[in-house]
Amino acid sequence: MEKTPTKRGEAIELTGTEFQIKVWRELMNIPSGETRSYKEVAEAIGHPNSSRAVANACAKNLRPDVVPCHRVIRSDGGLGGYSGEGGVETKLMLLNDEGVF
Repeated sequence: MEKTPTKRGEAIELTGTEFQIKVWRELMNIPSGETRSYKEVAEAIGHPNSSRAVANACAKNLRPDVVPCHRVIRSDGGLGGYSGEGGVETKLMLLNDEGVF
């Protein structure tokens, strides 16, 4: 299993499909205070027609403390979902804390 370095300088093991791990690594590159749409993430990893699969990968993220799925929103600006504790309310709070809204 390959370890992935985090912004905090630690390395974690990401367990998932090859596609999920690509998505999660891309999300770890989104700076605090910024968002990307599911479509933008799909395009960034070379799968431009896989917005739905990106959303599913976010839903399977077991490390929302390290892989910031809360920074991924819908193309229309809607929040989309959040599988972390507290659901969409937590996603909104995290984005507010980062100065997005």
